Amino acid sequence: STHKRKLDFTKSKEACLSYIQDAMLQKQWKRAAEFLACYVESLEKDFSAEPVSPSEIIWRMGAEILCHHPQSNIKEFNSFIEQMKTFGLKRYLKICLEHTFHLLCNGLIDEAYQNLSMAESWRFGECTVIQDKEKKLIQAYRGLLDYYSWCKQKNILLEHGQDGFEDLSVEQEMHSYFRKAAVNLQEIIKIPGVWDLFVKCYVDLLEFYGDHNEARQVLNEYAYNSKFPANPNAHVYLYQFLKRQGESKKSLISALKILHDIVPSHELMIDFNTMLQKSKKRKKRRLGLEVIFAALDYAGWKENVKAWSCLARQVKQIIMSEKHLEWIKQEWNSRKDWWPAFHFSRYLAKKNWQENENLSYEKAVVAGILLGKDCKYFKHVSHQGCKAQVKRFRMLKRFVNKHSHVCLRIS
Repeated sequence: STHKRKLDFTKSKEACLSYIQDAMLQKQWKRAAEFLACYVESLEKDFSAEPVSPSEIIWRMGAEILCHHPQSNIKEFNSFIEQMKTFGLKRYLKICLEHTFHLLCNGLIDEAYQNLSMAESWRFGECTVIQDKEKKLIQAYRGLLDYYSWCKQKNILLEHGQDGFEDLSVEQEMHSYFRKAAVNLQEIIKIPGVWDLFVKCYVDLLEFYGDHNEARQVLNEYAYNSKFPANPNAHVYLYQFLKRQGESKKSLISALKILHDIVPSHELMIDFNTMLQKSKKRKKRRLGLEVIFAALDYAGWKENVKAWSCLARQVKQIIMSEKHLEWIKQEWNSRKDWWPAFHFSRYLAKKNWQENENLSYEKAVVAGILLGKDCKYFKHVSHQGCKAQVKRFRMLKRFVNKHSHVCLRIS
């Protein structure tokens, strides 16, 4: 019956699609290509009355297979993509963008630029909101390639020096690329989203021509506009810009404070802690201790010598002055159940001592203060250091013994 044939066809079509996915997962690209050919052929024979829109499936799977197939080449890929552009008109701009990425990966920059220019002038029916956004993305990537060309011309000028380079055509061409890149890049970054690469390039253009106010405005908007999604990189770029401009410590601390709230494990937390420790305000020094403790909660920081050195220096200062012991107690209370096993086990003491003496020393300072002289980590490292006749380890042992009464109050 017709119903049975439709049912069988649907099952075989789904089975074929499953075989393609399985072959792709196992990186069997030749097998996947054969099944895809069968899948396309079966769609051509599809006699069902239901509307079928397989263009995106074929485009995405076909592109992936051709990217990895051992006998594929750029000519075949281009031919396939051109067919897909006419096959899936609603996805024309997305396909153009993927085609551009593939051309760029193969070093065909001029062809990629031409592809984007053609996509930008493409029209199909009434322009929808989605198409408008996709076009802005196409323009942005064209601006990115203009920025790349601008960089090339800039490097030529810098290499020869303006005094020894009389050909003004290079400089004029550079300015031309600047204008084209700036127009396209500034459009995309007005739309709420994550536009890290485009923002960085646009700010670089503005800084080169001395438009620091515009660059600051762009970065502030990107970091603080509530319409944009929370993005740690936005605050990193703002901090780096402020640092380049020689801004006040207050501005730098303000930028890093928000970064700390979003990503307490960010590598810039070392810089943040250092600035806070140099402050004369007690509140900021207290925050500095919180920042470095929070960073060391993450596994990626376990062997960071700078971080342990920052923490060791601050807790030693507090212990010697016997002021603000409650700062350490507050931080330690929430960690005393899991930090000993996480940071201060006997296994880690042996490992750290063998691999990095500086790391084991800084950690031993913290372990001795937080857990006392009977801590396994402190005992092993200080014993090994004294055995090796390293002066600072003897001094460390004396320091912990001398301040053991204060250490007990913390632990």
